[in-house]
Amino acid sequence: MSRTGTTPDRPTCAPSRAARELDLKRGEFELAVNLGLIRTVPDEGGGGRRVARAEIDRLRSGEGFPDILRERVATVGTTEGARLMEVAPTRFTSLARYGLLVPVTFYLNRYRTVVWLYLAEELRQFAAERSNAGLLTARRTPVEIREGLKAGMDRRPRNWRGRHVGFLTREAGGDPWARAAAVACLLDPADVADIVPDPRERALLADRRPRLPAHGAPGSAAAELAEELMTASEPDEVSWFRADLAHTLEEARRRHPVAEGLLPTPPPGPRPLTPTATATPTATATPASTPTPAPAPVAERPAPPEPTPPHGLLSWLRRRGRRPAG
Repeated sequence: MSRTGTTPDRPTCAPSRAARELDLKRGEFELAVNLGLIRTVPDEGGGGRRVARAEIDRLRSGEGFPDILRERVATVGTTEGARLMEVAPTRFTSLARYGLLVPVTFYLNRYRTVVWLYLAEELRQFAAERSNAGLLTARRTPVEIREGLKAGMDRRPRNWRGRHVGFLTREAGGDPWARAAAVACLLDPADVADIVPDPRERALLADRRPRLPAHGAPGSAAAELAEELMTASEPDEVSWFRADLAHTLEEARRRHPVAEGLLPTPPPGPRPLTPTATATPTATATPASTPTPAPAPVAERPAPPEPTPPHGLLSWLRRRGRRPAG
């Protein structure tokens, strides 16, 4: 049975119960929360996020429930995505590796191969835009893309990270330390220690650390591969995350200095990686030629590196003085 919240006028239920009442599989429910389609509230008992009964009633009373909600969280892999866009799987993979199609989640199959999943709704939108027609129907992909792929470019991991950090910071809400922890969890611990030299602050970030998707038993080869995918690795990406962490830390220190309250007891080891939830705008890709940005002043929100627009790539190529191959 569902457990109500501490106030009688705001009953809530656990995510598993909410998923059943919304006729969603658990993965669909988590993705709907990530995308902001289902609003959650904090559990006052410290047990994680919960869903208000009023939110469930709102969704169930919506037009087309539950089909429309299911359609908005439908995901597809490469083969089905290529079919939706009416392109060959190789063309689909090229567009995704270059960063024009942004994955929303991933899993590891039994061979420990990464399988990226995309929102079917976004793929349909991409294919419907006239400015993308050449990318889908031209005999050859634009030279800019071919050159990048020949050099081994694969922006799928970083685009997933860019999207997921938006999920996590949205879940953090108004807690500045939780927002800083959301950024820190996608950085290598050495980078975090460099930006946050105070062990008390690092302990607070560890306490606020969000849960990341789990893949395999802790310490297994699958878990290690997943952790690698979930850690910023490219120099300009790392630089951006470091600058963003520095900025969010300044806000957290200003609003809630560590000295004002008791610090949590630091955990004895890394927190287990388990599923999370919340939402974000679609991440965009970054050209390989983008230089590593210098850390931004903490007084200003660091801007991400110049993106390659995921839509209208042909016009972007023309502005750069390059003619796409036909």
